[in-house]
Amino acid sequence: MAHHEFEPTTYHNTFGWHEPPLTVQPGDSVRTSTVDARGGDRHGNTVANRGNPQSGPFAVAGAEPGDTLVVTLDRVRITRSWGFSSSALAANVLEFDDVPPFEDEADRSFWDIDLEAGTIRLQPPERAPAGEPTPARNRIHDVALPLRTMVGCVAVAPPGRQHISTATSGPFGGNMDYNGVVEGLRMYFPVFAPGGLFHTGDGHALQGDGEMDGTGVEVPMDVTFTLDLIKDKTIEWPRFENDTHIMTAGNLRPLDQAVQHATSEMVRWLEADYGLTTREAHLLLGRMVEYDLGNMFDPAYTMICKLRKDVLREVVGG
Repeated sequence: MAHHEFEPTTYHNTFGWHEPPLTVQPGDSVRTSTVDARGGDRHGNTVANRGNPQSGPFAVAGAEPGDTLVVTLDRVRITRSWGFSSSALAANVLEFDDVPPFEDEADRSFWDIDLEAGTIRLQPPERAPAGEPTPARNRIHDVALPLRTMVGCVAVAPPGRQHISTATSGPFGGNMDYNGVVEGLRMYFPVFAPGGLFHTGDGHALQGDGEMDGTGVEVPMDVTFTLDLIKDKTIEWPRFENDTHIMTAGNLRPLDQAVQHATSEMVRWLEADYGLTTREAHLLLGRMVEYDLGNMFDPAYTMICKLRKDVLREVVGG
């Protein structure tokens, strides 16, 4: 299997049927770089339009609609010593009366990243970048928070030759902002376009569940992934797998519909790949299902349905 080094010169603000700059064989790996959510590179230079600019898309030879694209995140590394975030929770996650008029006017916060220590710290007010309001000092400035490197956007091209904003998500994946999309994760996407056309970007150094303020700590990254293909395997929504769980994603608003899509996709997975009957799947999920909240800020919300692998092995054997 071949390894490819690819440095982007063009970035996309839609998930779409863009001309792929690189086509690989199933089983090949790719190392590429991404910029931050406002188009900033590792040097802090703006090289792309803001709004989650994407690297790629990367095509897999032989991928056709009705197949499943498999993407393994082999290595994810932050490439800058600082990142930025919002400074206020989104109105849609608060009661109306709890949306404050902040007096310091700082709508962005800047964070120092210590890769060796594995921590991030809010930059002190006196180091506010030129042109940015000086924030008031608070107790968060005194706390080192744990680094948790994740990828906010992972997607294939959507169906029907669509080009869909990188602000949102759907059956193709997208801006799911699920903080479980970390190094080592294996992802499965339905193929809608020839080649699959895998997009990635929107790196975060740390983000709480739901991306409740509309950001993580936004950073550029180096990302290495392996692309593979399951021919004639049709799935309806993204699926994930790590050492402990199998997971399915539902992306839609309102949140209950995201739950429905994620849960139905899990039932289909258990039936088709693990041989459970529908009754067995319902009984097992009713006792052991777990849910993680992905994005609850952008146009489509994301819910992740999870099942522990050790419990599943007890049911199916092996």
